[in-house]
Amino acid sequence: MNSIRIMIVAVLLAMSLGLATASSTGNSIREYRVAHEHQIFNEFVDLLAIPNVASDRANIRRNAARIMEMMEQRGLKPQLLELGDPAVPPAVYGEFKSPGATHTLVFYAHYDGQPVDPSQWTASPPWQPTVRSAAVESGGTVLPLPKNDEKINPEWRIYARSASDDKLGVMAILAAFQALKVTQKAPTYNIKFYFEGEEEAGSPHLGELVSKYKDLLAADAWIMCDGPVHQTGRKQVVFGARGVTGVDITVYGGKRPLHSGHYGNWAPNPAMMLARLLASMKDDNGRVTIQGFYDDVEPLGAAERKALSEIPDVDNDLKTQFGFSHPEGAGKSLSELINQPSLNIDGFRSADVGLLARNVIPTTATATIDMRLVKGNDAHRQVTRLIEHIRKQGYYVVDHEPTDAERRDHPLIANVKDRGGYNAERTSMDLPISKNVINAVQSVSDQPIVKLPTLGGSLPLYILKQQLGATTITIPLANFDNNQHAENENVRIQNLWDGIEIMAAIMTMNQ
Repeated sequence: MNSIRIMIVAVLLAMSLGLATASSTGNSIREYRVAHEHQIFNEFVDLLAIPNVASDRANIRRNAARIMEMMEQRGLKPQLLELGDPAVPPAVYGEFKSPGATHTLVFYAHYDGQPVDPSQWTASPPWQPTVRSAAVESGGTVLPLPKNDEKINPEWRIYARSASDDKLGVMAILAAFQALKVTQKAPTYNIKFYFEGEEEAGSPHLGELVSKYKDLLAADAWIMCDGPVHQTGRKQVVFGARGVTGVDITVYGGKRPLHSGHYGNWAPNPAMMLARLLASMKDDNGRVTIQGFYDDVEPLGAAERKALSEIPDVDNDLKTQFGFSHPEGAGKSLSELINQPSLNIDGFRSADVGLLARNVIPTTATATIDMRLVKGNDAHRQVTRLIEHIRKQGYYVVDHEPTDAERRDHPLIANVKDRGGYNAERTSMDLPISKNVINAVQSVSDQPIVKLPTLGGSLPLYILKQQLGATTITIPLANFDNNQHAENENVRIQNLWDGIEIMAAIMTMNQ
């Protein structure tokens, strides 16, 4: 009995010492950040000012070069990971071996961003970082960039492409490492850095890159820094991400635009045809009607189901904020539904509207569809099911512009182009590394954190698992209302400050 008491006391003492150490480290990191806020802010703004669409080869390499400079300034020796093709965006890699560490973490973020239409950016131009007093939707006003003697309000927003997705991750990781270095708090893990340059393009070369540098990238786990915190503002630890795949669908009418008065009610209208085709893919509750679409879903485990039950309910608040009254899903919550595969129409185009509209029957109509995948789904199989559904609606499916002979022989033709993608991945919440990360993030949070089985968005976790056997855990940092992937993308400055503390806590957590 005495030996049991001694063991319990020892465990409690170790926990107490661990919490005290975490608290001490957290306080040191916060003090460093407060003392260096302007330096961090200015470095972040400089990085945001560089255009970063993955297809913009010259500017992508400018971003990579700038991140290498940032790493060199921190005493790291970065290198570019390349495939030998200058058109492929490089990954930026660095490492730090911590004395006495026996385990290794890779910290991942991506420095590329979504394409932009500058005309839709009403808050500010996409690569002209602009500070506002609050979100533009809440009446936030433009402020001058803060001077070095001016206090930075943590509720201010920085507007720029990739302010939240995902240069925020790059900045938080590097600032956290710098804070530990300056405060002489050694990481408990060996640290590797991997900054990708084409995540928003679907990570088409990630598999080749990590396979080529497999030995260099060996680690116990990858910490994926991407995505938003919970809608309540609580910090999150996420154990998986949906996969994604998609297609472009084009249907055809006549070979040239036809006058709607002369030929209406006679010549087939591809816009109407495509609208009917798309409507056949979902029922009134939003459930996808494509045969087999949900058949492969891998059920959640007990720990994941428990975590879902503990997620704060924000659905009614979100409906009010987003301005709709009746969500899809037949009464299921948002948290439940993001653990199911989905089908979304990204866009639909056929001729012109508004002031440019003409009384014509258009020649084609095109829609882009994305399908989010969960654990168990296969990207290729979901596309195959979609194509089979299109065939069942009477369409002759091609992967090219139809020939005159095909037009003559088939009344309904659909050109389907596979956009490619990758599968979903999910890590068990019961692993020791999972529990360590949960404890680390909780140590810098005043509220209970949210543990999410699957992130609604997509990350190339499956590729890392497939090529490296990697265990992946995702740490979102951005405010949930950041306009990710859309115009007027922004980040709340407090989310950057929080991100630095979170990354430092993970770098120094128990092994």
